[in-house]
Amino acid sequence: MTDVETAPAAAVDGLSRAGRRRVLAVLCLTQISSWGILYYAFPVLSASITADTGWSTPTITAAFSLGQFATALTGIPVGAFIDRAGPRRVMTAGSVLGVSALIAIATAPNLIVFYLGWLAAGVAMGAVLYPPAFAALTRWWGTQSVTALMILTLAGGLASTVFAPVTAALDAHTEWRAAYLVLAVVLAVLTVPVHWFGLRAVWPDPPAPVSAAHDDHSGIARSPRFAALVVVMCLAAFASFAGIFNLVALLREQGFSPGLAATALGLGGAGQVLGRVGYLPLSLYTGVTTRTVLVLFALAASTALLGLVSAVVVSIGVAIGAGLVRGIFTLIQATAITDRWGATHYGRLNGLLSAPVVIVSALAPWAGTVLSAWTGSYANAYLVLGVIAALAAAIAPLTAITEKELL
Repeated sequence: MTDVETAPAAAVDGLSRAGRRRVLAVLCLTQISSWGILYYAFPVLSASITADTGWSTPTITAAFSLGQFATALTGIPVGAFIDRAGPRRVMTAGSVLGVSALIAIATAPNLIVFYLGWLAAGVAMGAVLYPPAFAALTRWWGTQSVTALMILTLAGGLASTVFAPVTAALDAHTEWRAAYLVLAVVLAVLTVPVHWFGLRAVWPDPPAPVSAAHDDHSGIARSPRFAALVVVMCLAAFASFAGIFNLVALLREQGFSPGLAATALGLGGAGQVLGRVGYLPLSLYTGVTTRTVLVLFALAASTALLGLVSAVVVSIGVAIGAGLVRGIFTLIQATAITDRWGATHYGRLNGLLSAPVVIVSALAPWAGTVLSAWTGSYANAYLVLGVIAALAAAIAPLTAITEKELL
């Protein structure tokens, strides 16, 4: 048996309908597992890590953040590799590295090994999380990739729903090191063979560029429009992630009980799922620049409103609405390259776009707390975050591709 299957004559975009469904199902399973174990398990186990080791919360969180920087840098070569050879080998290798990293973290006798473990985990995340999966589906699903990306992000949204309680249960019945070892075994079973065997499909040739001007990916990456897109996505990601991670603190400041604030955060997560469902009809009736501007202004308005309202019902309603907008923004980012320059160089360009966005996203939770101290309250910080998102919306028209560029 070869590494790839023979494409049937009736295949569309290089892969049959059944084949496309198979790779989508594979990536949905591995995204839930990889996000849930490599990313979401840490905030659940962090208190136990601190209590057991004596390492401070800022110290262990810095290790996790360092891993996110590694994720950002890894995404660039991973995207280029996927463009050339497909996702099978690199995503399988990322899964193997992720398992090894978790074992290193679980058995770390000191902070040096703990930090090295998170650096390895960050590299693994760069090879297995959304950007490589987006690149795979964009090529395999071709003109129907928006539907596949929507389904994938819906599945990815379940990662914390599935693995946060599983991790908490493990933590309650054992200690954090054993919990990570169990999760390493789960990750190995659910991702390594699934990536290797499930992604064994013909890797189609890249689609032709939408215009001759877009034939050179390096020319696109150096263009003012690409630079503007990076700025827009970074500003929006900063406002979005700072808003998510500081929502409980904001609501506590407004008088919410811890339980009610956590419930509001969870309902905002449900809103993100609804937003992803709503992206497809939005994309059918709006152009790329119009929907980007609309979504970013909606992000700005919902973020600022969270800083202005204080009534329980209204605040929860706005939190759900803000989550809905963030859900749509996930797909705005996922389709940003193909909407403007086509799918020819998606892996490379999305890696270059994602790297600074991941770095900003990693810094945003900490920066949000600094902003609250600087402005005097979380409510004021959310007003500033709203302005930042509005700035992203104002810059977004600069990313539009003109008819002249398509000739």
